[in-house]
Amino acid sequence: MELSVAVWRKSSLSSDNGGQCVEVAVNLPGAVAVRDSKDPAGPALLFAPAAWRSFVGEIKAGEFDPLA
Repeated sequence: MELSVAVWRKSSLSSDNGGQCVEVAVNLPGAVAVRDSKDPAGPALLFAPAAWRSFVGEIKAGEFDPLA
């Protein structure tokens, strides 16, 4: 998939201090791309939109909370 047209977005909770951040592009046809914000020229992971929505929903529900 051609990622040169991807519009990347970093979380508003991320800072610019070099921390561990990811960027997400949701403008691609049939895919959601995720990459390391510190390595924008590096590899990106691609997800089906339904899989990405499910993952984000599980995060919001606390499924990956280590204290849960």
